[in-house]
Amino acid sequence: MIIDVHSHFWRFPDDFTEDFMRQARRARAGKEVDLTVTFDAYRRHVPVEDEVKTVVFGGKARLSGLWIDDRTIADYVALHPRELIGFLSVDPTQTGWEKELRNGHEELGLRGIKLLPMYAGFSPDDARLEPLWRYAEEKSLPVLLHMGTTFIAQAPLAFTLPRLIEPVAVRHPGVKIILAHLGHPYEGECIVVIRKHENVFADVSALHYRPFQLYHSLMLAQEYGVWHKLLFGTDFPFTTVQASIDGLRALNDMLEGTKLPRLDAAEIEKLIHRDSLRLLGIEP
Repeated sequence: MIIDVHSHFWRFPDDFTEDFMRQARRARAGKEVDLTVTFDAYRRHVPVEDEVKTVVFGGKARLSGLWIDDRTIADYVALHPRELIGFLSVDPTQTGWEKELRNGHEELGLRGIKLLPMYAGFSPDDARLEPLWRYAEEKSLPVLLHMGTTFIAQAPLAFTLPRLIEPVAVRHPGVKIILAHLGHPYEGECIVVIRKHENVFADVSALHYRPFQLYHSLMLAQEYGVWHKLLFGTDFPFTTVQASIDGLRALNDMLEGTKLPRLDAAEIEKLIHRDSLRLLGIEP
């Protein structure tokens, strides 16, 4: 089985401002990304021999110009309940977010939380988020945070450093936390954080199309002994399940004819097939 812990759903272009869509053209150098999302498009690039379960979320960030209502995610999951697991989202800079948090879980049945600190303009360790972390711990809801770079000019990079999650991990050791995209380009910082805190993990979504950078990042994970803290994810629609798998498996091919150390191929396969739902406390 393959668990994709990082995929998106939204109504394009309805859920975005014109400014966001204009800046999103910088998302992948040299490639125009089609932001239209359908279940068929996602499944078209899934290995036929594998069962795949997928965590899907939207996002809320007024500062950057995106707002996907949690009901949009719940309705999408309801169409494909065997394959999809929905996460809610909140923007704590906006009024009413605590009510949205409760409704997303208790009324809509969403089973985790997606946060966009940089895009919305708040720090993960901001004191106003304390009710969120307490609720996540009480309800056993995993929390996935965007970490690392962005293409949106007004989104502050200061709020995307992996170290910012440490105070939360110390205060709330019962919350399963996922740092998206290995925190790139701050992978080293991300790796020392996930090594230090038992319930903090990282996903490898949207990294394979920078293969030399990903090779170095996974070599750091190998040297620090944290392969087991890495979760498979895609970041669909920015890339796909099959492309992500192929990219991971091809990393050692770049090293042909060099003396550079190889990534452990067995650990790469374990990463691709990791039972992330069990690690995150989510029932299939």
